[in-house]
Amino acid sequence: MKKVLGALLLGATIVSAFIAYSMYTNHSAKQTAAIEQKQAAKKAEKMTEKKKKPVLKVEDLTYQLKDSRTGQVMKEFKPVHYKDKDIYDQEIKQLASELAKGIDTPMQNIKMDANGSLTGGSKQIILKEAELVKNLQNLNTKQLDVKVPIYETAPNVTAASAQGIADVSLASYSTRFRPSDTSRNRNVQLSAEAINNVVLGPGDSFSYNQTVGERTAERGYQPAPEIINKQLVMGIGGGICQTSSTLFNAIDGAGLQVTARSHHSKHVGYVPAGRDATVSWGGPDFKFTNNKDYPVIIKAYANVNTGVLTVDVRTSQRSI
Repeated sequence: MKKVLGALLLGATIVSAFIAYSMYTNHSAKQTAAIEQKQAAKKAEKMTEKKKKPVLKVEDLTYQLKDSRTGQVMKEFKPVHYKDKDIYDQEIKQLASELAKGIDTPMQNIKMDANGSLTGGSKQIILKEAELVKNLQNLNTKQLDVKVPIYETAPNVTAASAQGIADVSLASYSTRFRPSDTSRNRNVQLSAEAINNVVLGPGDSFSYNQTVGERTAERGYQPAPEIINKQLVMGIGGGICQTSSTLFNAIDGAGLQVTARSHHSKHVGYVPAGRDATVSWGGPDFKFTNNKDYPVIIKAYANVNTGVLTVDVRTSQRSI
C-alpha cells in the first residue's frame, strides 16, 4: 500500500511540475513575442521617420559669413552652385573680391615732425581672399558659420625704436630738373614733401599713391607734361614720377624690398634706362617694404632754385 501511495504522490508531483513548466514556457514565449513585436514596430517607425526626414544638402542651406575679428555677420550666402565646381569656384572668388574691396585698407605710415615726435599712422587691413575661398570650398551641413579672414597690421614703429633715426644715411639718390619749369617743379616739390619724413618700421609697407594722395588742382598740383602711351601730354601732377623714380633708386640702394614697380612707356631723361618708376592715380603704383630689422626714415628735398631732387634713406647709428 505504501508503495502505491508513493508512486501516486510522485506521479502527482511530476504532473504538477510539468503543468507549471508548460505555463512558464508559454508565458515566456508570449513575453518574448511581445518584446520582438515592440522592437519590430520601433524599427519600422524609425525607418518611416528616416524616409520622411529630408537629407540636408550644402546647396540648400544658408551660411553666415562672419568677420573673424568681431564675429559679426557680414553677409548671408547660399551656395546654390556648390555641386558645379567650375561655376562655384568662379562665384566664390568674385564674392571674396567684392568683400575685399570694402575691407582692404593700406597702411598709413607714421611720419616724424620737426620736433622729432612720431605722428599719424594707421593700420593695414587685409581680407585674405584665398583663405576665404578655401573656407567656402569646404562647407558642410553641420557648421553654418563661415569665417571671413581679416587681418590687421599696425605700423611697427615706437618712439624708442625711432630714436636717432636720421643719424646715418643708408643710401641717397639725386636727379635734376629745370628750375624754369615752374608748374612741373611745383608738382615735384609737393610730392617730395608728401614722402619726406615717412618712418618705416621692420616689415612696414609703403605705397607711393597712398602716401602722396590724389593729384588734384585743389591740392595745389599743376598742369605739366606727362607720358601716356608713349606720348607727352598735359596732365595735372605731371612730374611726380620723377619723385617716385628718385625714391626707387634710393630705397633700392638701401636694400629695401621693392614689391611693385612699373616702367614708363618711353625713356625718361632724369634716370638711366630701366631705373624709373611710373605712377598714376588709380593705375600703376610704386610700393616697397622695409625688410630690415630696424626702422628707417625717408628724407626728400626738392630745391626749385638749383633744380635738384634728393631722396635719402636714413637710420640710427646703433641699428647698423
